[in-house]
Amino acid sequence: MIKKLRNAIVLLQKITIKNILSVMKITPQPFSPEVRKTEKPLEKPVTQHADKPTAEQTSSAARLDTSRQRMLSWFARVGISPSMLSPDPKKQKHALERRKQILETQKASNLQAVLNIALNVTIDEQTVDNLDPDWFFAFSTMAEEIYSRPMQELWGKIFAVEVARPGSFSLRTLQLLKTLTHRDAQVFTKAANVASKRNNDAVPRILVGYHRRKGFFSLFRKHHPEQVNLSTVGLSYPDLLALQEMKLIYASEIESGEYQEGQKVTLRCVNENISLTCKTAGVALVYYKFTPVGSELYKLVGKSPNDNYISAIKSVLNEVFVVG
Repeated sequence: MIKKLRNAIVLLQKITIKNILSVMKITPQPFSPEVRKTEKPLEKPVTQHADKPTAEQTSSAARLDTSRQRMLSWFARVGISPSMLSPDPKKQKHALERRKQILETQKASNLQAVLNIALNVTIDEQTVDNLDPDWFFAFSTMAEEIYSRPMQELWGKIFAVEVARPGSFSLRTLQLLKTLTHRDAQVFTKAANVASKRNNDAVPRILVGYHRRKGFFSLFRKHHPEQVNLSTVGLSYPDLLALQEMKLIYASEIESGEYQEGQKVTLRCVNENISLTCKTAGVALVYYKFTPVGSELYKLVGKSPNDNYISAIKSVLNEVFVVG
């Protein structure tokens, strides 16, 4: 009797569980005897290629390679290479002879370029005086070491002028000129473009303004600028210092003698005349004066008018001069 009762209870439990699962629409799944833990998939390790260069490293290497190529190219012009000298005496002698030939060829090429330029320079004024042989051989010795084309053109012009008018350029000028680079010549050209000369005056000057003798009534006058700021018209203060160091202009500003009321002076700046009539007494012009060497070079460089400078200097001088 007890056994029958137990069987009935078990059957009743199975029916009840089945009905509940049916209502919840859950299909019973058999459980595995072993519950396996779900393992998280391992992330694929990132392999870093230490040997692979970055874009920045590639760019830096390219710049370095370009720089090295420039170095090799410049030294090749004087017959030098990283592996030029060999332990073999014969090969070493051959390399040195080749370098000497390269240098001599380059010097001859420099002189030829200067000569070709001089042959194409037209000088109106002629003279029967002969060229000084000492001057010529000193000139040729210096000119053979002029490598840049713009400076060769300058040396060619010097030779043409000297042949036509011996004594135009001193050896001192040539020695200074030999130390100048193309950039130095560009700075000097900027100075020449704002330089002016009085009638029958061989020395050019850079006029920067005026100085007026102070008087009692000057205290009540409205202040006006007395000098042009040369840096605003293309000639900076470092340019002036460079010209002074090269002994092409004098280091300090110079004042002219005082002008009297009604006194006139005419200046020529490149191809423009500036006529000045003094309005009041006690006025002096202020300028930078070219040295003798600078005056000689002034005759050679090509000049073009600096309109900004012309306008600025007229505006400043108009306070004490009638400007025409």
